[in-house]
Amino acid sequence: MRVLDSAPEEATPKPDGGRASHRLWDVVAGVVYTALAVLVTSRLWADPDGRVLKANEDDHGFFLFVLAHAERAVFHGEGLFFTDRLNFPDGINMMANTSILALGVPVSPITHWFGPGVSMALLITIGLGGTAAAWYWVLGRHFVSHRSAAFVAGLWGGFAPAMISHANGHINFTVLILVPFLFWRVAELRRPERPVRNGVVLGLLITAQVFVNEEILLFVALACAIFTVSWLLMHRDRIGTVWKPGLTGLAVAAGTSGVLLAYPLFQQFLGRQHYRGLPFTPDVYVTDLASYVFYARQSIAGHTGLAESLSVSATEDNSFFGLPLVVLLVVCAVLTWRLRAMRAVVITGLVFVIIASGPTLVVGGVDTEVPMPLFFVSHLPLINLITTTRFTMVVVWACAFLLAFATDRVLREHTEKPGRRVVLWWVTIAVALLPVAPKPLITAPATPMPELITSGQWREFVPDGRSLVPVPLPEVTVGREGMRMAAFTALDAPVPRGYFMGPTNGETETTGTWNAPARRTSDILFEIVRSGRAPVVTAADRAAALDDLRYWKAGALVLGERHAQADVLRATVTDLLGRQPELVGGAWVWKVSDLPI
Repeated sequence: MRVLDSAPEEATPKPDGGRASHRLWDVVAGVVYTALAVLVTSRLWADPDGRVLKANEDDHGFFLFVLAHAERAVFHGEGLFFTDRLNFPDGINMMANTSILALGVPVSPITHWFGPGVSMALLITIGLGGTAAAWYWVLGRHFVSHRSAAFVAGLWGGFAPAMISHANGHINFTVLILVPFLFWRVAELRRPERPVRNGVVLGLLITAQVFVNEEILLFVALACAIFTVSWLLMHRDRIGTVWKPGLTGLAVAAGTSGVLLAYPLFQQFLGRQHYRGLPFTPDVYVTDLASYVFYARQSIAGHTGLAESLSVSATEDNSFFGLPLVVLLVVCAVLTWRLRAMRAVVITGLVFVIIASGPTLVVGGVDTEVPMPLFFVSHLPLINLITTTRFTMVVVWACAFLLAFATDRVLREHTEKPGRRVVLWWVTIAVALLPVAPKPLITAPATPMPELITSGQWREFVPDGRSLVPVPLPEVTVGREGMRMAAFTALDAPVPRGYFMGPTNGETETTGTWNAPARRTSDILFEIVRSGRAPVVTAADRAAALDDLRYWKAGALVLGERHAQADVLRATVTDLLGRQPELVGGAWVWKVSDLPI
């Protein structure tokens, strides 16, 4: 293990096959990872603007919005960390949301010229293939001798069920390219050479990861902490030689990232529209222990009904390794057990299996009420901001190391004469990994955007300083057309409300929620979409509607004529406003810019 250990018992032999073999595996890895990533996203690529990820339309709409926000920051000079183009006029704290600025800003030219749908499809594709390539590159050059061993780990690291599950709309959990590099640079801190440079590099990686996904960065930090403690307990004789460069590097990394992140984090935790905590408790989204031996709904061997009974949603199938792979991982642990660093990897993985189980152990859908360690720490800051089942991501990473090192050991022991044991090993790898191979992401046609929106004709009805009000207003679980409407107008028109994370009430209650504070008009329209029934409109409702429109500084209300509940919504809004709409470019438009604000 070249990076983690240099003791004689763990020395790494010469790489096999020479440069030609390595170049061949580099090509194989690039082709296979790219082909798999394109296969998984193929249905989305068929029509990036016209199709949505069926398993998670809400987050699909949210990430279209954040990509449009990044485009405005680059091309219009608007602020990165706060916007009022959604949830107008209150705005959204973009640092307190998963705004993926480190991804959205680089692809902003694509968003500008081709639209946010293309950028989203591109990022999911790059996320899967790029994450696999990152594992391959880091492990193959810094941890193991055989590129073929790194190739196996890359397949798992980039296309594990957890990765495919999150590809259903969670760009922030799909583009994990920096994770292997973070592990590598943390491991480098033990070296006495150039601790300052190592710390600076690590600090820059930390900074970049904050602008992709802070939750993942916390997982990496916790994993490194548990690994380091375990490793040091098994290397007590080496503590004296590693503590000084290690602490120096960590201090430099903290200083580098601290300087770069001081203002963004201030905005996140103390700026406008900041929040504290999540709108659910840690026992809501946990990992069922039984799920590890079954298959995810997006795996070739997956069964949707069974996976649904063991998982909280299609975007949180974070475990689901399958029994053959679980058995193989046990074999991998046995094969690599003499490496003390690999023992620490196994310990780290098992610790996170326990943490991801939540406050109490759940097996086969049954809460055993057996208290788990998370029960005692779930209230702590940062921990209370995490969806518990996502701790399983660390288990996925630990398995990537196990697969790489076990494969490397088998191949090292048979470099001269590859025999039946090597063939048996590759067959075992295939039997374990093929059932978890991914299927293409499921997509569905989105409700077409009205020509009024796509042509820009909406500008005739929304003067400067006024907002465009989608009917229904964008909310979590409903009003998805409103989120897409905001994104596909390039946020040129501010839109009230939306699906995002913000305070329950910015003045009195800062607990996080997925909605803007309740307003009567949005609630009425929300209920129509939920139930499909027309409400009885009262005089109080009409007065509230006028108040809400003034609050939103509305210029026009827009309802796509192809909305599933278009007739009921049109009749209700007409009754609320006491004025008739006109049909323009495939949408019903109520012009209200004459209302005083």
